[in-house]
Amino acid sequence: MESYVGAGADRLDAQSVTADEKRVLVATLVGTTIEWYDFFVYAQAAGLVFGPQFFGPMVQNNPLLAQIVSFATIGLSFLFRPLGAILCGHLGDRLGRRAVFVMTLVLMGVATAAIGLLPTYAQIGPWAPALLILMRILQGFSAGGEWGGAALMAVEHAPVHRRSFFGSFPQIGTPIGMILATGVLWILTSTLGKAAVSEWAWRIPFLLSIALIVIGAIIRRSVEESPVFAEMARRQKESAAPLRELFRDHSAEIFRTALVFMANNAAGYIFIAFMISYGLNTLKMPADQILLVSTLGAVTWFVFTLAGGVLGDRWGRVRTFQVGYAILVVWAVPMWFLIDSKNIVLFFIAAFGLTLGLGLSYGPQAALYAELYPAKVRYSGVSVGYALGAILGGAFAPMIAQWIIGVYSTSWAIGVYLMILSIISLAAVSTIRERKGVDLNVAH
Repeated sequence: MESYVGAGADRLDAQSVTADEKRVLVATLVGTTIEWYDFFVYAQAAGLVFGPQFFGPMVQNNPLLAQIVSFATIGLSFLFRPLGAILCGHLGDRLGRRAVFVMTLVLMGVATAAIGLLPTYAQIGPWAPALLILMRILQGFSAGGEWGGAALMAVEHAPVHRRSFFGSFPQIGTPIGMILATGVLWILTSTLGKAAVSEWAWRIPFLLSIALIVIGAIIRRSVEESPVFAEMARRQKESAAPLRELFRDHSAEIFRTALVFMANNAAGYIFIAFMISYGLNTLKMPADQILLVSTLGAVTWFVFTLAGGVLGDRWGRVRTFQVGYAILVVWAVPMWFLIDSKNIVLFFIAAFGLTLGLGLSYGPQAALYAELYPAKVRYSGVSVGYALGAILGGAFAPMIAQWIIGVYSTSWAIGVYLMILSIISLAAVSTIRERKGVDLNVAH
């Protein structure tokens, strides 16, 4: 098997992708891109405008606290990811990947569009942050079920020697979603000005989600059910209680997958939500430059994530993860000295190095996770492990970073925080035995 996989990986670039496989890749890419566009629009708005718009009294009395609370609403949604992962994973393991695949996309879109219509604190008082938090919870629930479905649709449709490459397509939806979110915000800021964005134009990116969701739902409905799930159904191997079996027999895998994802997710949300806010509000750098650099950084994240998927098939999933996390360990502290220079070129170099480690420790994730679980609990397993890793990592990373700046007034301490998380995740992935090429239809 290994020799076949290795040979297949060597022929990766020469092999064509069938029409059905292209349809799956497009569906996972477009759907995940839209999901994460929605998620990142919120994360960036939390760093730029939600403090004064939804937590008004706090801004007057304690601006730092208002910003921390605004970032905390990002983390709050992560606490509901496991619920989404458990419910959607259960449905995905019992009813199929495809139906849940579409449902999570629609739910995320509805919640995002609703945020664009919410009245502010000045208009309805405390109801404004309450409704904002409710919509964010719905986003978190949806995201909890989204990734597992997209990852498994890609990996379970893939040829055995291209699983990591196929599995990188829902992964690259993350940086593409950031490119769209940051790009839209950059265009609005450049054309309308920062004041207009802060007052009313911040709603536009949320409302654009309506059109994107319609397109994404149509594309996702065109995809056939995962062949692994279809084969499992034909053999009538569904577990009567897959969740019970998951936690009884696979709790160690859940814990390890959570730790593996922890540092990547934390670094990702520092990049997505905190670095923009830090550059604008603390370093007082020009908004259009910061948003442009963030968009370009998302492009390099995209490139390195796709490279991570390809290398996952060539080097193996574990080794690719190890290289990515080693880069994050080394780069976590030095990058802040480049950022603090207030030089936009050095700011981009800092983002470039960060996204290199991010991409290599993100591209092979779908394949690594899918190969750890048997088919009948796979959706639940990968979704719950992913959701718990997000809580341990990115949920409160921007808030923690803002707190570190407020207390210690030094940014390199944030790098120490990221470095420690990266060491933990590097150790966790190093305990996983490489399973590249394992038969996904066989219980193990």
